[in-house]
Amino acid sequence: MTLKPKSPPSKSHGRLSIRASAQPRDLMGDRPDIKGAWKAKIITLFPQAFPGVLGQSLTGRALDQGLWALDPIDLRPFGIGKHKNVDDTPAGGGAGMVLRADVVDAALRRAAEGTPPSRTDWPVVYLSPRGRPFDQATARRWAKADGLTMLCGRFEGVDQRVLDHHRIEEVSLGDFVLTGGEIAAQAMIDATVRLLPGVLGNEASTEEESHSNGLLEHPQYTRPADWQGRAIPEVLLSGNHGKIEQWRREMSEELTRERRPDLWKTFAKAQGLDSDTE
Repeated sequence: MTLKPKSPPSKSHGRLSIRASAQPRDLMGDRPDIKGAWKAKIITLFPQAFPGVLGQSLTGRALDQGLWALDPIDLRPFGIGKHKNVDDTPAGGGAGMVLRADVVDAALRRAAEGTPPSRTDWPVVYLSPRGRPFDQATARRWAKADGLTMLCGRFEGVDQRVLDHHRIEEVSLGDFVLTGGEIAAQAMIDATVRLLPGVLGNEASTEEESHSNGLLEHPQYTRPADWQGRAIPEVLLSGNHGKIEQWRREMSEELTRERRPDLWKTFAKAQGLDSDTE
């Protein structure tokens, strides 16, 4: 009688959470799935587009380390019929196609598995050119959540009924139209992930960037001290940190007034300043 070797007992891996997943291994890779890590779930017709640039540089290293996780959800398997149709012609006529409510609903329900019901703890977002503009405050809000679900639109958009039913937040990358939401999703995730603890390694750097305090960032310089007759401002070489901080603040305010009068108006109002002050 031949005895089969016993399977080794399961081991505890601390925060590592080993779970079965419907995602193909080529999308998931060999990255750790750490319980409690911030996660982005992306509903898309092109899951192979992820992680894309998110798999590079600081966000990629943080992804490899399990500081955040990515779950691309292919919309196609939720399609209807033999050909897995995900869209249909717009009611009332018109050009293009619209993503079906029943198809998107099924994908959203799959994405909601294991997530908190609160939209504060887990925002659900549709990337839409008619949405509220994405900004640094939105990135900070999302970074404080447990994760988020993003719906990448295609064609002429998504049936409004499913957006209303799931209380989906519509957010726009800018006043222009893309062929789909995948590029916008990567940009917004990048802006959010870099705010997560441990991703950048230097928390102070996020406090000095453009938009962190309502102003554009001051100019930056490095070696050589003189390049093609252009010298680094003397104050930056003075060693006087008080004067350096004052100079940087003045440059931030000047750049914001010149380039983004909309931001300057908001900043000035919050500071009790005259927005027309030079």
